[in-house]
Amino acid sequence: MPRRVKETPLDQLFAALANPTRRDILDALRAGDRSAGDLARLFEMSRPSVSEHLRALREAGLVEERAVGRQRIYRVTAAPLADLAGWLSPYERFWRDRLTALGEVVDRMGPE
Repeated sequence: MPRRVKETPLDQLFAALANPTRRDILDALRAGDRSAGDLARLFEMSRPSVSEHLRALREAGLVEERAVGRQRIYRVTAAPLADLAGWLSPYERFWRDRLTALGEVVDRMGPE
C-alpha cells in the first residue's frame, strides 16, 4: 500500500490519540481544566514533556488553552471527537454483525 502523504485533521487526531500519555492527559482533563504544571505533577513528568503532548493535542483540536495570569489552562474540546465518531460510524455495522454472530454461537452452546 502506498504511503499517505496528506495530513488531514483526522490524521492529526489519530496521531495525537495514538500516544497513550496523551490519552491519559485527556482523561485527566475530563475531570476539569488544569495547567501544564498541574499535569506535570500528576504524571510525574517534566513541564516541557507535558507541553509537547499538549501541543500535539492542541494542534489536533482536542484541547484548547487560555491564559490566566502567567499560566496556561487547558481543557478538552469535543468537536474533533464528534468528527472521529462520525468517521467510525459506518464501521459500527461490522461490530454489530460480529457481536450478533457471537451471540448466536453462545446461544447454540447452551447453558453448560
